[in-house]
Amino acid sequence: MPASFPFSAIVGQDEMKQAILIAAVDATLGGVLVFGDRGTGKSTAVRALAALLPKMTAVVGCRYGCDPASRVGACSDCAALEGRGKPKTHQVPVPVVDLPLGATEDRVVGALDLERALSQGIKAFEPGLLARANRGFLYIDEVNLLEDHLVDLLIDVAASGENVVEREGLSVRHPARFVLVGSGNPEEGELRPQLLDRFGLSVEVKTPTDLPTRVEVVKRRDAYERDPHAFVGHWHKEDAKLAKRIAAARTRLPEVSVSDAILERGATLCMALGTDGLRGELTLMRAARALAALDGAKAVTDQHLRRMAPSALRHRLRRNPLDDAGSTVRVERALAEMFGA
Repeated sequence: MPASFPFSAIVGQDEMKQAILIAAVDATLGGVLVFGDRGTGKSTAVRALAALLPKMTAVVGCRYGCDPASRVGACSDCAALEGRGKPKTHQVPVPVVDLPLGATEDRVVGALDLERALSQGIKAFEPGLLARANRGFLYIDEVNLLEDHLVDLLIDVAASGENVVEREGLSVRHPARFVLVGSGNPEEGELRPQLLDRFGLSVEVKTPTDLPTRVEVVKRRDAYERDPHAFVGHWHKEDAKLAKRIAAARTRLPEVSVSDAILERGATLCMALGTDGLRGELTLMRAARALAALDGAKAVTDQHLRRMAPSALRHRLRRNPLDDAGSTVRVERALAEMFGA
């Protein structure tokens, strides 16, 4: 099976690529929502992310990929190892798990292992997609079409970082901390506000309108489909550079400073836009800090704040009946008033 389309080969869609890279640097942001026209590279960009992620250290034999360096949020088996010396570890790829629209609740949360129950008479838990996505990324294409009961389930797990299964005589709790990435077409329905609020960043993508960009997209896609291995090999160096940037940014992130002046400007911007709650400025600060780390900067600047504001705030605005401008326009207008054109 050929590798996915290289992230570096994606033409345009700079805001979407930036948001995905930011989520890869700081998993606490809450994920990325990509809304826009069909055929604009939304799912391609998300699936290309897997090749950029540095491998993670996990406990050998753990079904949830627990971090051996942290007992906080560990599964019951890994927590029981404390005090028994260092567990065996290995390097594994960061999981990027697809959640299909037609998935059953059992497949998502996990259920009784029927094979072991019937053959051995043992009540054992068979982990689901949420278990596989722990410490990684959970991707939902057409997230706005997801069934309501799965939306409710995701909201609970995303808030707690833990999946609780109580059924068929089973009582299981396991870690389920993941970055939620969703894509969709707004023409097919809106996202429920409760789930929308769980996404840290929101990106709008549109079909390119200039001729050179459209031609280049077609050329690259055609080259990939004709000879995937050669195309991936051609872009390998660029993807490797991006992977190194992400790894360096993760290391640099705790050292990036955010001044009180930057925090005040972020809060002032959110107040001017009337965002609900304080999650907006918290996400804006974290996203700007991750961008600074990605850029190799030691401190967050106004430029970092300005570049991340649309993605961090556009989905948190209240509808204003007296202003028919879109949320992106309102954010850009507020930025222009604060920082100048």
